[in-house]
Amino acid sequence: MNNAIAIHRKVADLILLALIVACLPAMQAQAQAQITSPGAFFGFELGSDRKMARWDRMVEYYRLLEKESGGRLKVTDMGPSTMGNPFLLVTISSAGNMNKLDRLREVNAKLSDPRGLAEQEMKTLVNEGRAVVCQSMSLHATEIGGTQMAPELAYDLLVRKDEEAQRILDNVVLLLVPSFNPDGAIMVYDWYQKTLGSEYEGSNLPYLYHKYAGHDNNRDAFQTNLIESQYLAKVMFRDWSVPQAYVDHHHMGSNGARIYVPPYAEPIRPLSDPLVWREMSWYGAHIAYKEEEAGLSGVINMAQYSGWGHFGFHWITPFHNIAGMLTESASARLATPIYIHPDQLRGGSRNLPAYEAQTIFPNPWPGGWWRLRDIMDRQKVSAWATLDLAARNRETVLWNAAQKARRQTERGQQGKPSVYVIPSNQHDLLTAVKMINKLLVQGVEIHQHPKGFTTSAGEIYPAGSYVVSMAQPKMGLIRYLLGRTFYPDNEWTRNRDGSPMRPYDMGTDTMFEFMGVRVDPLNELVSGGLQKLTGPVQTAGRVGRGGAAYRFDGRLNDSFRAMNLLSDKGVSMRRVDKAESGMLPGDFIAAAGSEAVLAEVAKQTGVDFTALSASPPQASHELKRLRVGMLQRYGGGNMDEGWTRLVLEQFGFPYTTVMDAEIRKGNLNARFDIIIIPDDSTASITGERGAEPGAGRDAGAGGGRGSGEAGPSVPAEYRSGIGTDGVNALRAFVEQGGTMVALGGASNFAIERLGMSVRNVVAGKTSMEYWCPGSTLNVKFDNTHALAYGMPAEGLAVTMANSPAFEIGATDRGDRYETIVRYANHNLLQSGWLIGEKTLAGKAAMISAAVGEGRVILIGFRTQHRAQTHGTYKLLFNALVR
Repeated sequence: MNNAIAIHRKVADLILLALIVACLPAMQAQAQAQITSPGAFFGFELGSDRKMARWDRMVEYYRLLEKESGGRLKVTDMGPSTMGNPFLLVTISSAGNMNKLDRLREVNAKLSDPRGLAEQEMKTLVNEGRAVVCQSMSLHATEIGGTQMAPELAYDLLVRKDEEAQRILDNVVLLLVPSFNPDGAIMVYDWYQKTLGSEYEGSNLPYLYHKYAGHDNNRDAFQTNLIESQYLAKVMFRDWSVPQAYVDHHHMGSNGARIYVPPYAEPIRPLSDPLVWREMSWYGAHIAYKEEEAGLSGVINMAQYSGWGHFGFHWITPFHNIAGMLTESASARLATPIYIHPDQLRGGSRNLPAYEAQTIFPNPWPGGWWRLRDIMDRQKVSAWATLDLAARNRETVLWNAAQKARRQTERGQQGKPSVYVIPSNQHDLLTAVKMINKLLVQGVEIHQHPKGFTTSAGEIYPAGSYVVSMAQPKMGLIRYLLGRTFYPDNEWTRNRDGSPMRPYDMGTDTMFEFMGVRVDPLNELVSGGLQKLTGPVQTAGRVGRGGAAYRFDGRLNDSFRAMNLLSDKGVSMRRVDKAESGMLPGDFIAAAGSEAVLAEVAKQTGVDFTALSASPPQASHELKRLRVGMLQRYGGGNMDEGWTRLVLEQFGFPYTTVMDAEIRKGNLNARFDIIIIPDDSTASITGERGAEPGAGRDAGAGGGRGSGEAGPSVPAEYRSGIGTDGVNALRAFVEQGGTMVALGGASNFAIERLGMSVRNVVAGKTSMEYWCPGSTLNVKFDNTHALAYGMPAEGLAVTMANSPAFEIGATDRGDRYETIVRYANHNLLQSGWLIGEKTLAGKAAMISAAVGEGRVILIGFRTQHRAQTHGTYKLLFNALVR
């Protein structure tokens, strides 16, 4: 009887399933009829002249599509952006795929790391899996085409009935990031509306289009300092671990090709699986073909953008075994059309010597009006073509995902080094732990040795040391983040006259060198109870009992955060000036009676507070936190200023932003003890003719780094420059006892305008004589000087990007100049590219000079570069306390 009932139920279920399948086309058609078009929702066709959709309205539209999609589109709010706006992930696939996303994620993760899988298991997973493609839009917020196009892409995927569209939905999971920079999208929209109809219509923002990073936000993928970077890293490197393809949609200048599509030009960055580079060519050829098929001219591939670039998302992904790609469309003036005269069209970029037809550019655009709609059309074709290729070749794409991972693991297993070891006896262990956690964000597998071990050569590593094996799918990524790196110096990186070609960004992105962490390559395996890390390493400091006072380590960056937290709570502190009783110069001492506060701060920072049995040593002084001001300008904003704000906030330093007008008013000593001038050109600081306020890092490694040209095309209240009055006010500030800290290129301003007897030794050098494009160089620190307290004497590199270096000139007041950091006499290059070592050898990298009653601190190298160079943070932090 029970068997009969069970059979009847099973038959009924099958009948119901058949009815559902039969009705599905009608249900889908009904759902399709209810889907609201972008034009109907926004009240205009996206891409129309002088029309833009605001991000908050786009968020509403995606949520409406989710309701209308019949289960084919899902909106995930990843959390608030830096300024509190929704950061969305929009996932699109067939309803059947969406119903089993968790299983598809699991399948994808196994194919991305097939260690332990038999070949038949891999084939079974390939049959079950779906190709995963991630595409992100408008990371650089003034490059509006991607974000304005994305609603149309989503709509088309939901309403198109043709075989191609259905094949995409059935075979691909699209992870769409419709705005990688929501804050900037809102800023740009509001600015455009503010200037619409005026003479300033279509101008770029006069300030950074990200609170901290501006144009530099796409240099953050490997360090993930920004919350937006953390969201995308979570999606790609952990939640989906990893997509098979990624496309980041951008804009470029207006006077060349109309759109760049993959692959990259030379030079290649080695150590990813060759299939990755072939895939980029494969996708790029399909994109270019579809652009031409659609009648869209001006398409170029394998040009302009080199295979060796910064470790932003589209250039770091190949080392995650993802076909990481980039499109770059010619810009309009935001949503305002521009007319490009044929004579204005130019070549001269990498692999495009002249604006003429060639095999990678067979159909040059002839010139004429160029509109946002033109940008969106080309970007939508490129986005769709990527999905189309993945859908048509799902099995191949998935099989090769496993192939790439397996072969990279084998290369790591067979090559040298075998492992990288991060010892637990670090100069700054808490910063080393931060590096470990950043590697975990990338999906790198890390083990910890609970007992410690000894190598065959007798090297002893204490308990708690970390071990990163190269025998894992992301071996290439590990090699670049944890190993010395040398930028290629060959025919692909030199011009015909022998002069070096500027790398797209930095010559290296070696995380361990930037962060000042000791990492040892070993050519042998490590065994003996290794424990795999399954989540971020947590740190909690300890507080000793019953001390007359409490010491905390001045070598730790986080001790400065602890110091600031204690200062906020009113705890009095001292600083040690001489080594004594186990204490080092720069160590902090907190007064007794504040144990409850110390316990709270120890928990927050990971800093230990050691109880002292006696009063603080005589060779110590009362700690005073200084009143800090930092110059901020318009002119497109200054990215170095933004990153410096982020660093100060991360470590709890209070500061005041000071605009040009406030500087010009003078009387600065009444408000500030110290004023920071971020890396910038003299012309951009003063506002003199010749300033390049909008020069982003893509335009060159000089001062004045902004996020887009602003200059005289903005209203008068947004034009920058401290002028003669400001220069005089800063000079008076220093002469009357204030301290100026000049970072990077701003050192030239201080030298020139304050009459310092210092010469920038790299000024006026040709690139054949001296060239150092974003490299790490070996230096020596005078850690007996208060400005270098907590630093090692040597063994730590600084980050140099064609930055100033100094020698003291002719003066009878040489006693007023002190060298804090000096370049090594030989073997300067640690990683990157350096031409003309003799120019820097033995020269000063950081100087403190007495000027009047005050002082000027010149830090030529990038001490807080992009909030990445933790190893040299203390040189800035020490200047902010006394």
